[in-house]
Amino acid sequence: MILVLLLGLGYTVYVNFFKNEKNVAKGADLNDIAFDFTLQDLHGNEVSLSDFRGKGVILNFWATYCPPCKKEMPHLNGINEEYKDKGIEVIAVNATEPRVIIRPFVQEYGLDFPILLDRTGSVVDQYDILNIPVTFFINEEGKIIEKSSGELTEESIRSSVKRIIPK
Repeated sequence: MILVLLLGLGYTVYVNFFKNEKNVAKGADLNDIAFDFTLQDLHGNEVSLSDFRGKGVILNFWATYCPPCKKEMPHLNGINEEYKDKGIEVIAVNATEPRVIIRPFVQEYGLDFPILLDRTGSVVDQYDILNIPVTFFINEEGKIIEKSSGELTEESIRSSVKRIIPK
C-alpha cells in the first residue's frame, strides 16, 4: 500500500515539476508567445507557425460544419488579399476533419490562404480550443495581441489587424 502511494506521489511530482513545460502547457493567453507547431497543408506540405515570424498572423481555428466559421471565411479571405502585401498572413487550422471534406469547402469559398490540417487535434489541444471559431492575432514577434472567440465580422477583423501590421 505504501509503495503504491509513493509511486503515485512520485508520478505527480514528475508531471508537475520535471516534465518538459511545452508538453504540459495548456492554452495561449494574451502577451504570450504563440506556441509553435507544424502541420500539413491541403497539398501535403509541412507548414510551421514559426515560418511566419516577422509577419502579423491571423491564426483561425475552424471547421466546415461550423456556421459562424462559414460566415467569417469570406471576411478572412478578403483581409488576406488586402493585407498580404502589408505583411499580414491568414492561417486557418482545421479542427480534425479529413482532407476530403475540407477541399470542396475551400474551393466553394475560394480561400486563398494556408489551410492547415490538425488531424489529431494536438494543436487544438495545445491552444486549449474548446469551441470554434477562435482567432488569435499575433504580431511580428510572435506575441498574441488579441484572442477572439466566436464569429468575427469584417469590421472586427479590420480593427484587430491594424494592431499586428509589422512596423
